[in-house]
Formats: sequence, C-alpha cells, structure tokens
Amino acid sequence: MRIEHFLAANAAAQPAKTALIAKHKRLSYEELDDLSSRLAAALFLNGVRRDDRVVVFMDNCWEAAVSIFAVLKAGATFSPVNPSTKADKLAYIIADCDASAILIQAKLMPVVAEACGGNTGIFVASTVGADGQCPVGAASLADCLALEAGEIDHRGIDVDLAMLIYTSGSTGRPKGVMMTHRNCDAAADSITTYLRNTPDDIILNVLPLAFDYGLYQLLMAVRLGATLVLEKSFAFPQAIFERIREEGVTGLPLVPTMAAMILQMRDLEPGFLPSLRYISNTAAALPQPHIERLRFLFPGVRLYSMYGLTECKRCTYLPPEELDRRPGSVGIAIPNTEAFVVDDYGQRVPSGVAGELVIRGPHVMQGYWRNEAATERALRPGPNHWEKVLYTGDLFRTDEDGFLYFVGRKDDIIKTRGEKVAPKEVEAVLHAHPGIAEAVVVGVPDPLLGHAVGALVIRSDPTLSEKDVMRHCARHLEDFMVPKVVEFRRELPKTDTGKVSRRLAAEMMEAAQ
Repeated sequence: MRIEHFLAANAAAQPAKTALIAKHKRLSYEELDDLSSRLAAALFLNGVRRDDRVVVFMDNCWEAAVSIFAVLKAGATFSPVNPSTKADKLAYIIADCDASAILIQAKLMPVVAEACGGNTGIFVASTVGADGQCPVGAASLADCLALEAGEIDHRGIDVDLAMLIYTSGSTGRPKGVMMTHRNCDAAADSITTYLRNTPDDIILNVLPLAFDYGLYQLLMAVRLGATLVLEKSFAFPQAIFERIREEGVTGLPLVPTMAAMILQMRDLEPGFLPSLRYISNTAAALPQPHIERLRFLFPGVRLYSMYGLTECKRCTYLPPEELDRRPGSVGIAIPNTEAFVVDDYGQRVPSGVAGELVIRGPHVMQGYWRNEAATERALRPGPNHWEKVLYTGDLFRTDEDGFLYFVGRKDDIIKTRGEKVAPKEVEAVLHAHPGIAEAVVVGVPDPLLGHAVGALVIRSDPTLSEKDVMRHCARHLEDFMVPKVVEFRRELPKTDTGKVSRRLAAEMMEAAQ
C-alpha cells in the first residue's frame, strides 16, 4: 500500500480527529489530507510528475508534514534535507537527485539560492518570512495551499520510490538511500507492532523530520491514525514536559543526549509524566546507570533500546523485560526481519564471535541512488537466489540466546547521534583553514553519542585554538559533523608507507580521553 493512502483512509474514517499538533497549529486528518492534496495540485501544475524527486528543506513545522504527503500524492519521491545543511552539500543533493522542486521555509532561501545558482528550472515554493513576505525567487506556499484540490491520477504503485534520504558515504559524498512505499510500510508495520502502538497513541517528536528516526514518527502516526505532536528541539526540556502533560502524550522517542539532559535535571519526581506509556531510544546504547535512573523516574513506562540504520530504518529492539538480564544488548531482530552475524566470507559465526551484522527483510533499501558500486557492497546475495540482503558494515556478536551486542564500525564512517559522518568530508573543511597544515578525523567512543567526532590537527598558525577550529567547522558543516574533541599534535601517526593512519589516530585519541 502506498503511504499517502493511509492518510486518505484515516481522513475518511475519522476526519475530525487531530492528526498533527505543531506549535500553535492543529490539523485534523481531514485538514492534513486536504492541504496536502492542494499542494500536490500545485506541484503537478508546476511540472512535477510521477517518480520525480522533490526536496523538502524545512525544520519540524506543520508545512513539512503537509509537504511530505503532497509530494507522495503527486506520485513523486520526497527527499528530506536537514535545515542545517550548508549550500555546497545542498547543491550536491539537488544535482545528484535531479530535483524537480524544492519546498522550503523562508529563512532558508539564502541557502537555496546559493545552492541553485543560476538554475531556474527548479520550482521553489516557500513559506512567508518574519516580514510576512515570500522570498524573491520562490512561489508562495500559502498560494499553493489555496489552490483547488483534486486527485492526481499518477498511477503509482507501492514499489515506486517513496523517499530518497541522503546519508554520508565513505568518499565524503552523501549517498541517496532509496526506499519504496513497500519498504516504508514494512518498517512502520514492524516498529508499531513491537511498540504496541494504537490509534489512541499521542507521540511527541523533537527529532528532525530529515532524520529517519524523526521522519518515521510522522509516517507511523498517520499509518495508525494516531496523533503526532511536533516540536523543533529538546533545548528546553521543561517546556517539552509541559507539552507532554497538556497533550496527554503516550510515546516519547529520544536519543541518549536527550536522556542525559533529563537525568541532569533536579527536582524531578517519579511519575511526573503520568500519561507516558513508552520511551524509545536509538542512535547509541544507553549506559546502564541511565537506564536504571530513567526507570526510576518513569515507573511503569516501557523503555525500548533499539538499533537501526537508514538503509533499512530499524534492525533490532530489546524487549523491555530483558533490560536487566542483558545490559548492553540492542536485542533481537524486529518482527518480520532476520538479523545474523557473518565472517568475512559470509558464513554465519557462532555466539560470542564478532562479525558483520546482516539484515534480511522487506524493509531493506533498494540501493543507493545512481551509485552501483556502493549498492553492490551493501546489498549482496541472500539465502535464496532471488533476494539481496543488507550488509550493515557494523560489527556485532550474539549471546547464547541470540541477543545482539554492538562491537564497533567495520569502516571509517562515524555514527554519532544517529547520523553518519564521513571523516573525509570533515577533513576537507579542516584542510581549507589557512591555519591548519594537516588533520585526521576519527570517532572517539562516547557513552552518550555512541561516538563523538574527534580531530587530530597540526597547526601552521601557532595561535590557532580548539575553539577556532570548532567555529570554522560550524560555519561549513552541519552541527552533528563538527568535531567535539580537537587535539593539536606536532605530527600525525603514519603507517610504514607514510600514509596517515586513521586506526592509530583513533587509538591515540582514545588513550588521551
């Protein structure tokens, strides 16, 4: 079933029910369905056709949710991009996916204008700015939403691409992960099954819709006919807690940094958020003391520890009743999925032996957009001759009962806060600084982030400080890619052949922590 059909079905079955709450805006299922149909009509009138790609460049706002479903109703493929993305990376994504349209917020128009350059063939629609005006060079999203809605007969089916999510690659260039409607539906069905979601759930999401963990909160809520409360960040936890109480929120997806912020707060009494039914966590495993403290603060709330990656959304979950028995485990395969560990020859290894995690299931991606070499490395022949399975690039081991434990990354990609960071992309920015002679970027183990981005730097300017390096990176990189640890050295560790050794650099930084 195509994703947008779930919205239409719920709009027909429960038109007045609240689908989305974002800031001061509340949309019923009927309103969300109608607005997305109107925007779909505008996209069609401006040349968007079946299988075209449309970039959604927004933060967590109601317009982003409407945009995602509008793209699908037009028969096209949406590509959500983090609003902190800089112009050069956005330009690469736009060119790589050959975008037909871009839906944005007014504050992001300068980035879009720089990224598009002189390309006038792309339809751009924007919200109004703080001055109440639509940016020059963009159509008004409000005008688009005022058009008469009509069903578009695009004749799409569920094996068409629904979304194209860009994730960092080992070359430093992001790769577009191709997910069909069927892939998305299978992932959402599996996750809502083990979370025991129902249409009565009210889920609060502060995670970016450009991050698949955040995006799926929207897709799963609409699939179920539940309610999603959309917030832009967790910077002010007390405000979020008040929102949870006001709306009677039952589900709270979080990442370890959010858990750490909660646990650092004083004067929180056990059961202070009585409506919560479950909390889910991914990006990195929660330290056992954090799990114990969360369970103390949220008695009776089911706490789910999970592991996943963009290429298949979710891989494993740890049933809450196993938290005490299996500290550090990320659990078992999610429903309708097989997860197993193999050696370098693709043979399954016994319990206790580390190897690469392989995922088999209907939620596995179709491959990387226009990147056959990377696709062949990730998708390889499975147990049956007609199928491909996903080689995750992550090292795991199992216990005697088959529960999985993360060991480390097989390649150089750094997974931090649930995002993938290519060291070469960060190194390119570091090397562009006139005060830096050499640099190498590695992942530094971090109990909250999984890994933090660390940089060993040789200065050509002796006055250069750690903060100078971080500020330089912040001007050119998304926030999760900015090094959290910077160390200055007289020389970088090298192999016998004279090449900089990322492995030795990682060991050096880890020893210094």
